[in-house]
Amino acid sequence: MIRMALGVTGMTCASCAQHVERALKAVPGVSNVSVEYTDATVHIETESPVQFETLSSFLPKSYALKQPTVGSPAIAAIGAADRLRSKAGAPAERPVRIAIIGTGGAAMAAAITASECGAQVTLIERAVIGGTCVNIGCVPSKIMIRAAEIAHTRRDSPFDGGLSAAVPTVDRSALLIQQQARVDALRSAKYESIIENTANVALVRGDARFVDERHLEVTSSDGEIQVVTFDRALVATGARPAIPPIPGLAETPFWTSTDALASESIPARLIVIGGSVVAVELAQAYSRLGSKVTIIARGKLLSREDPAIGETLLGVFRDEGIEVLIDTTSRAVAFERGEFIVDTEKGLVRANQLLIATGRAPNTEMLNLNAIGVAATKSGAIAVNDRLETTSSRIYAAGDCTDQPPFVYVAAAGGSRAAANMLGGDVRLDLRAMPAVVFTDPQVATVGLSEDGAKSSGIGAICRILPLEFVPRALVNFDTRGFIKIVAEADSGRILGVQAVAAGAGELIQTATFAIHQGLTVRDLASQLFPYLTMVEGLKLCAQAFKKDVKQLSCCAA
Repeated sequence: MIRMALGVTGMTCASCAQHVERALKAVPGVSNVSVEYTDATVHIETESPVQFETLSSFLPKSYALKQPTVGSPAIAAIGAADRLRSKAGAPAERPVRIAIIGTGGAAMAAAITASECGAQVTLIERAVIGGTCVNIGCVPSKIMIRAAEIAHTRRDSPFDGGLSAAVPTVDRSALLIQQQARVDALRSAKYESIIENTANVALVRGDARFVDERHLEVTSSDGEIQVVTFDRALVATGARPAIPPIPGLAETPFWTSTDALASESIPARLIVIGGSVVAVELAQAYSRLGSKVTIIARGKLLSREDPAIGETLLGVFRDEGIEVLIDTTSRAVAFERGEFIVDTEKGLVRANQLLIATGRAPNTEMLNLNAIGVAATKSGAIAVNDRLETTSSRIYAAGDCTDQPPFVYVAAAGGSRAAANMLGGDVRLDLRAMPAVVFTDPQVATVGLSEDGAKSSGIGAICRILPLEFVPRALVNFDTRGFIKIVAEADSGRILGVQAVAAGAGELIQTATFAIHQGLTVRDLASQLFPYLTMVEGLKLCAQAFKKDVKQLSCCAA
C-alpha cells in the first residue's frame, strides 16, 4: 500500500471536496481517497505507484493538485512514515504501531493524526471514554455555570429599574438531566463514534503498565492481561483532583469537582477550599444557584495571576454575598451530625457540604515509568520538550499528565504534534502565546506575560490599565466591573501580555493572542479598526492609552 498527501487548489466549498474525491477514486490503482476541504489536502492510497500527472489529469479543470509543503502535522508525518518503519525495525509491509494510553483530548487528537498517516493505533482506556473535559470537566462545568448566570440575571440585573425581576425556582435534578444529555451526546459524537469509525484504530479496555520500551501490559477489570506491542507510545492519562493532607479530611464525605458537577441538589451552605480556577468557578455557580458559599483560600484568589485580577474578583464575590477568607489555612476538618466543620486560624466555618478544589494530580503512578527511564516531577507530571518527547526515545506524552499547562486545547495540540513526531515529523508546540480563560462572571482572560512575569524575565516593560468605565460596551451594559491591561516592551512597544477581567473577556483575548503571536506593537493595535460597542474594542482603547488620555477621546475615536 502506498500513501501520499497532496495539496488541492480551486476548492471553494465542501461540495468541491466531494467532486475531487469522486474524480480521484476513478484513477486506476487508487484504492482510497480522503479530501479535507478546510486544510485543502487530499490523502490517497494506491495499490501500486501512480504518477502525479495521471492523478492531475482526472481532475476537473477548476481544480489542481500540488505537491505538499511542510505545515500540516499529518502531511509532514506521512512523508516520513516509511523512514520511521526502518528506524523502528518494522518490516516495510506493515504500518507503524502506535499505543496511546487514554482517550481524552490529547489521545484522540493523536489517534486521528496517526491514523491519517497510516499508523496502526491502539487506544487504551481504563474508565469512561473521553477523559476529563467532556465528561467531568469543561463541558459539564460550563453548562452549570451558564445556568447559574441565567438564574442570577433573572434575580438581579442592572436593568431591574425597568424590567421586573424574580427569584427563579432552581430544579437541580432537571438541570442535571439536561447537562448530562449534552455530555453524553458530545462524548458519542466526538469520541466514541470517531473511535468506532476511524480506520486503523482499536480500543483496548483496562489499566496500562509499561513492561519495557516496546510492550505494555493491559489488565482488564476481570483480571485478564493483554500485552500490547508498539513502536512508539503516547502517555495521555490526564489528571484527577488533588486532595490536600488536611487532618480529618479523609474521614469525611467531602466533594471533589467531579462530585460537585454531578450533585442532584444544591446544598444550603457550601464551603469551598481553594482559590484557583475550579474553586472560583464552582463557588460562584453554586452561590448563584442558591447556596450560601464560603471560600477558604490559603493565599489570594487566582494568586498566580496579576494581583489586580484576584482583587477585582474578590470585590465581585463579596458584592454577590460570597464570603471569602483569603490568606487562611484550613487546619482541620470534621464531619458531625451531617455538618462539616473546618477549623481555621480565623475561626470555625460550618456548612452542609465541603468542596475541595486545590488543584489536580497527574495520573501516572501506575504506569511503571521508572522502568523505562521516563522522568517526572515530584508531583508525577511527565517532563516533555516542545516535540512532546520524554526522556525515553520511544515514549511521548501530552495533556494534563505532563508538566505543560493543563488546558484541553494545549492537550489536543500536543497530541496531534506528538503523533506527527512519532511518525518521523518535526513539529513543535509553541506556547509563547497561549490564552487562558476563567469562566467566572465577569470572565478572567490572560495571554502572554504579566507585569511581574516580564520583570522576572529581565524584560523592561511598560503597562497600561484601562478600567471598564472607559469602554463603551461596558457602559451600555451598565456593567463596568473589571479592567483590561496591556504589558508591552519598553523600548519597542511590542505587546508582551494582556490581562482582562470583563464580560466576554474569553472572546476578546484571542485578538490579543494573535497580536502577540504576530509581534504587534501597541501602536499597531491602536491603529486597527475595531467595531464600535464591542468589548474587544477595549483592547484598542487600552493600546491608545500608551500615548493618549482616553478620557479625552470621543466615543469611537480613531
